[in-house]
Amino acid sequence: MQVVLLRVGIDTGSGGIHSPLFKNGTFEFVPISDKRNRFGVNLETYGNTRGTVHRKLLVGYFPERRQAKANDLCLHNDPEFQTYTYGDPTTPKAGLRKLKKGDLLVFYAGLQGWGWHRDPALYIIGYFEIEKAVLAREHTWKDLQSEFRRNFHVRHRPVFEHQKKRLILVKGGRGSRLLKKARCISVQAKNKAGRLIHVLSPAMRRVFGDFDGHVSIHRSPPRFVFPEHTERAARFVRSLE
Repeated sequence: MQVVLLRVGIDTGSGGIHSPLFKNGTFEFVPISDKRNRFGVNLETYGNTRGTVHRKLLVGYFPERRQAKANDLCLHNDPEFQTYTYGDPTTPKAGLRKLKKGDLLVFYAGLQGWGWHRDPALYIIGYFEIEKAVLAREHTWKDLQSEFRRNFHVRHRPVFEHQKKRLILVKGGRGSRLLKKARCISVQAKNKAGRLIHVLSPAMRRVFGDFDGHVSIHRSPPRFVFPEHTERAARFVRSLE
C-alpha cells in the first residue's frame, strides 16, 4: 500500500488567495485558475461557479478590489469530487502513475479563516481510495469517457489531445471523499533564506513520517509516505470527518 500527500487548490502563488475556512471547521475548496484557457473551451469561472458548502459564488471569496478581474477568470476544477478523478500532465506529478488499487491519494490545500481570524495554514481536505491510475497516451479519448468524463483534462477534448502524451489520470473508488471538516497538518518555520514556509507539524510527522528531514510541504511534489508509516497514515486519514 502507498499513501501520497498532494497539494491542490488555489493559493497565494496561484490565484492570490487561500480557500476559506469557516469557524466550525468546514471549508470551501476553491480550485486554481485556468487563466490561459488556451483553447477557449472552459466556461467555468469564479463568477459563475458556486461552492458546495454555502452555495456562494466563488468570486465572493476574493478581496473586493480583485473581484472584477476574478469574475471572468476561468477555473481549473481538478481534482473533482463528484466522480473522484484527478489529472496532471506535469513532470513533478509523473510519479502518480505508480498508484494502484487500494492506495491512498491525500489532498491538502491552503486555507485561511473566513469571517473569523485564523492564519493561513495547510489542511487535509479530502482523499481518493485509488481505483486506478492510467497513462492517457495508452487510451483513446472515447475509451476514457466512462470513468474520466468529468475530469478537466478529459472533459475538454482539445486539452486532452494536446496533453495526451504526458497526462496521468487517477480515479478514486468507493470510500473516496471530500471531507466535511479540514484537518490542519502544518506549522510555520523559516527556511534557509529566513522566509516563513509551511512545514509538516510535529504531530503530523508522527503520523506521516518526516520524509528523511524534508518536512517542507509549502509547495512540493507529491510526497510518498515511507512504508514504515503507511498503515498509521492510512488509519489516520480514514478517521477524518
